Amino acid sequence: MESKTAISFANVCANYDNGHDVLTDVSFNISGGAFYFLNGASGAGKTTLLRLIYQLHKPSKGTIKLFGKDCDGISRDDISQLRHKMAIVFQEYSLISHMTVFDNVALPLRVRGFNNEKIKKLVTKTLEWVGLGKYANVYPMELSGGQQQRVSVARAIIIQPAILLADEPTGNLDDENASRLMELFIQMNKTFGTTIILATHNKKLLDTYHFPVITIENHHVAFSGTGNDKNSDLESGRKWKGPKPQAQNDFIEISKQFENIGNA
Repeated sequence: MESKTAISFANVCANYDNGHDVLTDVSFNISGGAFYFLNGASGAGKTTLLRLIYQLHKPSKGTIKLFGKDCDGISRDDISQLRHKMAIVFQEYSLISHMTVFDNVALPLRVRGFNNEKIKKLVTKTLEWVGLGKYANVYPMELSGGQQQRVSVARAIIIQPAILLADEPTGNLDDENASRLMELFIQMNKTFGTTIILATHNKKLLDTYHFPVITIENHHVAFSGTGNDKNSDLESGRKWKGPKPQAQNDFIEISKQFENIGNA
């Protein structure tokens, strides 16, 4: 059975507040369960593309559809419902400084009404996996930049989103922890069918993990490593071609805790 289209752009244009064009006439469809790197020079529009998908930035022209739903003129409630199916990892972490690491990661579960027992189990497991189990009761400003980034990632993945958007999530991590996060993303993609778009400048990451790449250049997007036209459903983005992850058992142990957290 063909995967449903998770993200669709049709002739989308986006501007900065000063009217400067960021993206021009961008069209593509990405199927549910795809995994793409997002690449481009600083200021090319990678963050803008992620913000468009997450409905934090509105296009100046064109149509965006998420899970088949046209996002043009939708209500705040509808946007909220769409975001319940998505998660975004920002480059600047976006952690809440007066809340502990545990409470930052637990926040999306509390918003969704999970009970305290389940929250404790999920948060504890997830923090252990990203290597921050002993930091549950500290505050973000007591952590290094790389540790804060891992808290941000933990908060995003704990809801098992249908779409995960990540803006340079490994930028402040050493190779070992960057690999650890990549393994987690890969297992989310393989086990849950999470659609992942991961923005990165890291050439080593691109060369090691051979996912297809969305490149932004001169306000346009191009796809490589797909073997498909940019306007087709990019099924090859679903195929993992990189080295076999080494932490599958760890992930499966965590994933068993995700009962009742659906992708739909």
